[in-house]
Amino acid sequence: MSALEPALDLFLAHVRVEKGLAENSVEAYGRDLRRYLEHLDELGVDAWERVGRSEIQAHLAELVRRGLSPRSQARALSAIRSLHRLLAAERVTSADPSDEIESPRPGRRLPGLLSHDEVDRLLAAPDVRSAAGIRDRAMLELLYATGLRVSELVSLQLNDVNLETRVLVARGKGDKERIVPVGAPAADAVKAYLAVARERLLHGRRSKDLFVTPRGGRMTRQGFAKILDRCARRAGIRRRISPHKLRHSFATHLLEGGADLRAVQEMLGHADVSTTQIYTHVDRTHVKRLYDRFHPRA
Repeated sequence: MSALEPALDLFLAHVRVEKGLAENSVEAYGRDLRRYLEHLDELGVDAWERVGRSEIQAHLAELVRRGLSPRSQARALSAIRSLHRLLAAERVTSADPSDEIESPRPGRRLPGLLSHDEVDRLLAAPDVRSAAGIRDRAMLELLYATGLRVSELVSLQLNDVNLETRVLVARGKGDKERIVPVGAPAADAVKAYLAVARERLLHGRRSKDLFVTPRGGRMTRQGFAKILDRCARRAGIRRRISPHKLRHSFATHLLEGGADLRAVQEMLGHADVSTTQIYTHVDRTHVKRLYDRFHPRA
C-alpha cells in the first residue's frame, strides 16, 4: 500500500461521516483522488510533505493529456483541494500546496443542433389544411430563416416585415433594433399566412401583431413551444426540440455554408462577436470533415 493511502482513507471517512455526503459523491471523490495518488506515486512522491504546487500542476497537465474535459479537470482539482485542506487542518502537512491554483474554466457547451434533414421534416410537419397549420408553418419557416429569438418572433408586428424586399425589423435585448434578411421560402410561407389564414384566426377582430391565436391575441412563447413540440413529434424527431435549437441550427448551417462570422453576429443580434464564436467549434468540425474527404494529401 502506498504511504499516501492512509490519508485518502481518512479523507473519505471525513466526507462520509462528518460532511454527510451521499455515497455516490464519496465514490466520485475516491475515483479522482486515487488517480491523483497513482500519479504522485509515478512521480516518486512518498510523503505528503513532499507534495508541492508543481506536483499538483503536473497532475492537472496529465488530466489534460488524457483528454478530460475542463469540467472534469475542475472537479478533480476541487477534490484535491479538499484533501489538502483537511491534511493541513489535521497537521499531517504544514501547508496547503493547492492554495491559489486556479481552476480550469469549464468550456461552454456546444448548442444542440438539428440536422438539415431534421429541419426539412420539421418545417413540413404543420398541417396546412387549417389556418392554424398555415400559421405554424410560417412561424417555423421564419424562425429558421432568420435565427430570431422566440421572444422576437412572437412580438413581431405587421409593419415589422417587408415581404417585397424580404427583410424584417427584430427588436432584441434592450429594445435594440436590427434588420434581418428573410429567405424566399419563409417569405412565401408568411405571404400564404397573411393571404387568408390570419383573418380566419382573427374572426373579424383587429390586431397589429403578425402571429395571432384563434382568440385574437398575440401568440405567446409558451404557445409556440407547444406547437414546436407537436410538430417535432409529427416529424419523427424523438429528442426534445426547443425554439433556441432552431436558432442554433440557423447559425451553424450558415457558417457551414461559408457565411462570415460578423454577418452571423449581426443577424443573431449578439453585441459581442465572442458570443457568436461558440458556433465556430461546430464549423471547424465541418471544415475538418470536408478536408479529410476531399484533400488529396489529407
